[in-house]
Amino acid sequence: MAGRVEGKVAFITGAARGQGRSHAVRLAQEGADIIAVDICKQIDSVQIPLSTPEDLAETADLVKGHDRRIYTAEVDVRDYGALKAAVDAGVEQLGRLDIIVANAGIGNGGATLDRTSERDWTDMIDVNLGGVWKTVKAGVPHMLAGGRGGSIILTSSVGGLKAYPHTGHYVAAKHGVVGLMRTFAVELGQHMIRVNSVHPTNVNTPLFLNEGTMKLFRPDLENPGPDDMKVVAQMMHTLPIGWVEPEDISNAVLFLASDEARYITGVTLPVDAGSCLK
Repeated sequence: MAGRVEGKVAFITGAARGQGRSHAVRLAQEGADIIAVDICKQIDSVQIPLSTPEDLAETADLVKGHDRRIYTAEVDVRDYGALKAAVDAGVEQLGRLDIIVANAGIGNGGATLDRTSERDWTDMIDVNLGGVWKTVKAGVPHMLAGGRGGSIILTSSVGGLKAYPHTGHYVAAKHGVVGLMRTFAVELGQHMIRVNSVHPTNVNTPLFLNEGTMKLFRPDLENPGPDDMKVVAQMMHTLPIGWVEPEDISNAVLFLASDEARYITGVTLPVDAGSCLK
């Protein structure tokens, strides 16, 4: 079945690469035009190289390759004014807003909670929780003005449903996203705006497959690689895999964005290879 979001417009954060790019391309494949934003520069507390303007331009090219329109902007989700300006400009150009995918997020730190630095904590909460709230806050007025309802999908994590060591600030932020989702769902339901969250396990993106994470998973090895990490990562799951692909999350996002999920709201949807069973 094609055209599952035909004629709709989706606002996606963290769209330059990884899951965000995959969401943009998947929704474009099914007929949506895209408002795509990403920070496209480094955050001091994050050791993993973040996206670049070239990454965002590549996302735009991929969306255009599906004969869909796209508006892009380099925006830090901690900056509400910039977020609002981007979504306002995107809606002016594309005509409407039907879908919000609050996907942008970071990984930093790696210490236990009692040893987590204030900088790592603040950046994590401001991006992974505050940025989600600001994204929805910036987009909702356009949904309300359209009077057609809409679908909002928040990217949480398996870490939003259970705890892991050495990532307590991330776990706290992702649990907070569930609180945002449920509250937005209650407050916006009267307008036929549905709000749900997706909860990926490990995903094959730079946020997960990087040197720091590999060493966190395999501190017993001097220079661990993906195959070394897979041995441990697979133990997190019921299914015999170490991680999922971005497209696996995008398919869940597409379902929640589409009319197939027209009466689904307030749901935490794991895409986790059975991680929540462990």
